[in-house]
Order: sequence, then C-alpha cells, then structure tokens
Amino acid sequence: MDEIEKLAYALNHFAGLTEDDFKLSSEFWLPKLYKKGEFYNLRGTVCTYFGFIVEGVFRSYTIDEKTGEEKNVFLYSANGFVVSFKSFINQIPCDYHTQALTDAGIIYIRYTDLLALYQQSHRWEKFGRLLAQEAFNVTMTRIEGFLLKSPEERYLDLVRQHPDIFNNVPLYHISSYLGIQGPSLSRIRKRISGK
Repeated sequence: MDEIEKLAYALNHFAGLTEDDFKLSSEFWLPKLYKKGEFYNLRGTVCTYFGFIVEGVFRSYTIDEKTGEEKNVFLYSANGFVVSFKSFINQIPCDYHTQALTDAGIIYIRYTDLLALYQQSHRWEKFGRLLAQEAFNVTMTRIEGFLLKSPEERYLDLVRQHPDIFNNVPLYHISSYLGIQGPSLSRIRKRISGK
C-alpha cells in the first residue's frame, strides 16, 4: 500500500469517506518531510494544516516558564493524524509546540482547502464534525487519564495507542507524556514484562 492509499484508507476508516470523496481532495494533499527536531507547529502560531503521518513520531509539548522543563502533552505516530486541534479548528494561536521526535514524513492538507471541501461535500462536512469530536475526545481522554487512571494504566493505554513508540522515542519523552519520573517508568515496564 503506498502513502496515498494509506491516507485514503485512514480517511475511510475515520469518517467513511469513499474513493469518490477522496478524489475530491486528491489535488490538495501535499507531502512534507521533517528531520528529527523540526517543528510542525510553534507555540503562538496558528496551525494552518492537518497532517497524516506516513512515518515517524511527533509530540506536542509545553515549557514550564519557571523551571524550563518540557512537558509532553500529546504523541502522534504513523498512520495517525498530527494537528494542533484547537488552533487548527478555531484558527487561533497554538498553546504548545509540535515537533518531530524522529525523522518523519506526512501528507498534509491546508485549512483553506479543507474548508473548500466542506462546501463541496456533505461527507467532507461530516469529516470536519468528526475531527472536532476527535479533538474533544483526545483531550478528555488525556485529562481523565490523569484524574482516574494509575500510571500503569496510562502506560498500557500508550502501548495500545502507539505500539511502536518504545522503538522510536527516548524513555524520558514517554515518562513526560505519562506524567511520571523515569525510575517509575522503569519499574512499571519491569513489572509488566514480568507478568
């Protein structure tokens, strides 16, 4: 399956977009490569495109103004989408940075082109609605994870959502995302591997 076929499959799986629906958008999708450390979006800028990750891993993070510590908020991996949801949907400045944690490649569409698709097709309008719902769900899942789940449960959720993450991302990024210290992550991994 090539990159465009993967994208079409992901859009069909996510929003039920058919081959004909996808053809409406095919001229708008553009490829982009990122080197490890390059930014998808910077804090304070408006996110103007929505990406499908062909390969690689991205993170969204904030920097604690008092300590300078980076705190990972979201992780995005291959065959998923990368976007600063609130910024993209509302076209307002982003509250965090989004950066490639590995060399990465995406196929992206600009916000203005997506709006044009909403005007042309009810199915693409449905995609927009589902995208907004997904943004809400992702955010609520993160919040509820910290309020209602143990670090071990959050770890297992991460493994389910991003099964290859440990092969590509340093453990300190993972512990930051989980909201735990490195030694705690090591204990959790050891305990789970012993089961």
